[in-house]
Amino acid sequence: MAGISPQITNLVIILVMMQVSKRIPMDDPNVLNMVRAGYVLSNIIIITVYAITHFKINQKKDMTTLKYVEQPQMGSTEEPKLITTTVHKYDVDQMKALYKAQMMGVGMMAVMHLYFKYTNPLLIQSIIPLKGAFEGNEVKIHLFGKPAIGEMKRPFKAAAGFMSALQGGAAPTQDKKTIEAAEKAGRGGAKEE
Repeated sequence: MAGISPQITNLVIILVMMQVSKRIPMDDPNVLNMVRAGYVLSNIIIITVYAITHFKINQKKDMTTLKYVEQPQMGSTEEPKLITTTVHKYDVDQMKALYKAQMMGVGMMAVMHLYFKYTNPLLIQSIIPLKGAFEGNEVKIHLFGKPAIGEMKRPFKAAAGFMSALQGGAAPTQDKKTIEAAEKAGRGGAKEE
């Protein structure tokens, strides 16, 4: 499924796993414990992949300067902000965001499962985040050794989707004209270290 969009494959996985989860006897404590174990194992694999990727980022410690203009959120009156950082700092910040997103997902799943007693999402949440971890740009670059060109060029474009459209904010721009305009206007430019 290399040519198919990750959003489409996620949708297919969700639809298939919803049907599969209806046929699994979640009332049986042994089956439920196996599903829980699968969910925990999935999260251990994800955190391990992220930790190895983070270790490789720190090992490379690429101090190449990275300049880009961060676009404000849609509807905001803020001006675009010039960001000057290093590739290492940018990658570390991206990894922190991945850790945070994973922990938020685990927290949401814990509330849904432990408080509201939903069991079916455990199956879906054992697969989708694991798939997403291996599709992430940082993992592709640092773990699988793919070059940081094209879609994987820093700064990364936000994944297109419904929530990103609602949150607004265009992808960071890195073209010379936009950076020069932001530098002349004196917007941002604070070097992040």
